[in-house]
Amino acid sequence: MMAKAKKVVLAYSGGLDTSIILKWLQTEKDAEVVTFTADLGQGEELGPARKKAEMLGIKEIHIEDLREEFVRDFVFPMFRMNALYEGQYLLGTSIARPLIAKRLVEIAEASGADAIAHGATGKGNDQVRFELTAYALNPNIKVIAPWREWAFKSRTDLLDFAEKNQIPVPKDKKGEAPFSVDANLLHSSSEGKVLEDPWEEPPAYVFQRTISPEEAPDTPTYVEIEFRNGDPVAIDGRAMSPATLLAKLNDLGRANGIGRLDLVENRFVGMKSRGVYETPGGTILYAAHRAIESITLDREAAHLKDSLMPRYAELVYYGFWFAPERLMLQALVDESQKNVEGTVRLKLYKGNTIVVGRKSPKSLYANDLVTFEDDRGAYDQKDAEGFIRLNGLRLRTLAARDRNT
Repeated sequence: MMAKAKKVVLAYSGGLDTSIILKWLQTEKDAEVVTFTADLGQGEELGPARKKAEMLGIKEIHIEDLREEFVRDFVFPMFRMNALYEGQYLLGTSIARPLIAKRLVEIAEASGADAIAHGATGKGNDQVRFELTAYALNPNIKVIAPWREWAFKSRTDLLDFAEKNQIPVPKDKKGEAPFSVDANLLHSSSEGKVLEDPWEEPPAYVFQRTISPEEAPDTPTYVEIEFRNGDPVAIDGRAMSPATLLAKLNDLGRANGIGRLDLVENRFVGMKSRGVYETPGGTILYAAHRAIESITLDREAAHLKDSLMPRYAELVYYGFWFAPERLMLQALVDESQKNVEGTVRLKLYKGNTIVVGRKSPKSLYANDLVTFEDDRGAYDQKDAEGFIRLNGLRLRTLAARDRNT
């Protein structure tokens, strides 16, 4: 049996659930609690989280702005692979969890804590992501997952515990919440309640990061994104830090109704779930990155990348960011990006991201090869005859056999 934890670092949002967890750790586990709150660009004031932690008697409070690290070391490496889970999902929640868990482990080690705790439920993917990351970074860390341990059976039980322990309950939490939201600089996701029936169209109020395509301007917005080593470095000629650049793309996407996705996905734990995602800047970045790769990546390198992408995306979704196989794939991807450099021009219009131009000093696109005009001997069309005959040899052999049987 696992030894009792004496000091626990809790991933703390300041919301009702993690405040209840905080008090539960104190009263039921008799543990000293350290809180950690990460600013990943979720767009919420983090001051209230500090005040609530102080009110609950917490002495060691960590609130950190991780937006630049999040985009630079997690989002951008993933976008070099053009990772899409099940062909659609840009992995906005998935990619945030390993960074949060990494900091939980680092704070635990620095503060002498022997355990970490999170507020993920036993039905979701996040519990896996948090814990696999923690064990990959510290094999001896203890992980406490209250939703898998405590005796609470309903939201009423939680509210009763909150009132008994003088935990403030926001008025909108007195009843049933219409849906749950998770957000960071890359995306927002909404799940549950009014979204649980996959036949029903999401209500307009679910969308928080984008205006509807119908309400987007009638005039398109043009934007140019510059890349170096596969990462975006400037917008319209202006150099920006990773987080600043993604925030700018979010603004452009929001204003043009870009990045909405209504998805039924397969969770790692075995069930299907319906989520509504908004990834305005990421949707623009994905299109731009594929466009700059189209003129700078060799055909076989590009096709190899595309063949490995589903596996990479699964590793991110399942929580294996720090696993050796993801690191191996990342090394391959990063090698492929050394010449992915140049500028992409896009037209943003009523929910659409349309590539309208791309250029690169390292382009493999050769006008004298593809032109329908006189190519001045750059390509001898007669060479195609032998190429086709050799590639058709096995097909002709098969056809000859089949005709004789």
